[in-house]
Amino acid sequence: MARYTGPKTRIARKFGEAIFGEDKAFERRNYPPGQHGLAKRRGKKSEYAVQLMEKQKAKYTYGILERQFRNLFEKAAAASGVTGEILLQLCEARLDNVVYRMGIAPTRRSARQFVSHRHITVNGELVNVPSYHLKPGDIVAVREKSKSLEAIESSLANNSSVYEWITWNNDTKQGTFVTVPQRLQIPENIKEQLIVELYNK
Repeated sequence: MARYTGPKTRIARKFGEAIFGEDKAFERRNYPPGQHGLAKRRGKKSEYAVQLMEKQKAKYTYGILERQFRNLFEKAAAASGVTGEILLQLCEARLDNVVYRMGIAPTRRSARQFVSHRHITVNGELVNVPSYHLKPGDIVAVREKSKSLEAIESSLANNSSVYEWITWNNDTKQGTFVTVPQRLQIPENIKEQLIVELYNK
């Protein structure tokens, strides 16, 4: 199971925003990492550099590595519609992302772990593949044995996010992926058009 396991705050500082969620270390040092982080950067970033940064930000945000991300882009490019928007919709429909959005896990990293450790079911079946693609109407639930897990309880208690494209029932600890979200419903600060331009070079 390939995933990024390196320092989180360093990456967040590189992009100038807390892409991995709340981060006290990032708030303390909100400037680029490294010896020359505070120095005024010389020169303007090239068009390629800006596009690459945007792609890397999207990959780190959703916890996807290059090959998988490229496959998602090709799938989005083959579909009819706005490629960049479809790319983000495919990322949002991943099981680990929906588990995070429902509030079962506090971060996408822990959502990924909950899925791979077999705590999550889809339509009553155990699924341990974080990249599993959900379809509208799929029911995502916490497995019966895992409902009393302290990590899940505390995450749900601290969750206040509400999304129009997801429903959640706290009593039964299950929710429904109602529909694929529209671009306006996705809160991530990603300029997806730059990613499309980069891959189309």
